[in-house]
Amino acid sequence: MGKEKIDIKAVIKRIEETPVPKVKKVALAYSGGLDSALGVELLRRIYKCKDIVPVNIDVGQGEDEVEEARSKAMALKLEPIYIDAREEFTEQWLAKAIRANSDYNGYPVSTSMTRQLVARVVAEKAVELGCDALMEGSTGKGNDQYRMHNVFKLFAPDLEVLAPVRDFDLTRYEEEELCREWNVPVTEKITGGDDKTMWCRSIASGAIDLNQELPDDIWLWMVPPEKAQDKAEEVELEFRKGIPVKLNGKEMDLAELVAGLNAIAGRNGIGLIDMFEDGIMSLKSREIYEAPAAHVILKLHRDLEQACLTKEEIQFKKGIDAQWAYMTYHGEWYHPLKAALDAFIDATQGVVNGVYKVKLYKGNIVITHRESETSLFTPEIRSIKSRGFDQKWCQNAAKVRGLPFEILAKRRKMLE
Repeated sequence: MGKEKIDIKAVIKRIEETPVPKVKKVALAYSGGLDSALGVELLRRIYKCKDIVPVNIDVGQGEDEVEEARSKAMALKLEPIYIDAREEFTEQWLAKAIRANSDYNGYPVSTSMTRQLVARVVAEKAVELGCDALMEGSTGKGNDQYRMHNVFKLFAPDLEVLAPVRDFDLTRYEEEELCREWNVPVTEKITGGDDKTMWCRSIASGAIDLNQELPDDIWLWMVPPEKAQDKAEEVELEFRKGIPVKLNGKEMDLAELVAGLNAIAGRNGIGLIDMFEDGIMSLKSREIYEAPAAHVILKLHRDLEQACLTKEEIQFKKGIDAQWAYMTYHGEWYHPLKAALDAFIDATQGVVNGVYKVKLYKGNIVITHRESETSLFTPEIRSIKSRGFDQKWCQNAAKVRGLPFEILAKRRKMLE
């Protein structure tokens, strides 16, 4: 798709003719990205808001992005409220995602979580400071408008919700032109920008064309497999109660471990996700993510559960995990059912303990060593190489298991 030609005067006229609610004090979910930076000028020029409260929340996007947000705020003559939510994100959100094998049809839910965490913190701050409205930068074509709105209405039900990109029906190119017209600082390298947490990075969400080529310089952690090193790299990971706690023998908190594994797995060509995604409105988009650490951790966590949980737990948990990912993706983190799913998942994880060694090579993850004191794998009983039990015990058991099929055979003969 080519870039549309923008008549900026017509865009501004359309905005000015759109009815807007009267607001006095607005808490803005401020990231420093294009949408939230433009939101500042829209609050001033269109909403005539006198008191803007920008809230900048660190969920692990990195010091560079946090510093960039501060720098843009200075250019916009703002002083944002900075809130460090990294520990909460890793220990309360990301830990749950790992235990739930977080996977919404191929996407290891990340932005889905941070948007809801950000919305709650902004809503709580707005209520505390006596704001009469909340603003966020979602489009009307994406998922975040629903995630943010759900949480806003749970934690600040009486406040007006403003989403100007959606409410003024702006395209991304119109936003870019408005920023140029109003001297709003913009640093997007690719149309659509990116959304980064330590768990997963979303690239140009909703703006990637069907067969658009991806330049090598857009990746943060990942080296394309064909350019990755030619020698396999071995990594050791230890899990306790379903959470990775050691990387290469060194005990780390989850945030440090994920950051370290992103670098290791990324340089070995691991982490690319290029997929069709069914959004909350059931409309498909091509989405690009990079998630090196998530790829490794989730693969090993699933394998460890296969060793440590019973067959019945594994089968039942697959449905629970799928529902967990669906609800998280659809902005229902604070729904009562989601809390019940968490309770079940947590109840299964006490025995999910073990140490893994894997080889990482040009996009491949090969498990080379497994050990777990809580595993149900018992080759001394199950292996056909051992005399674990008297096989003759199963003769009558097999006859009983076969009885339904004898009955089916009788009916088939009768029908014939």
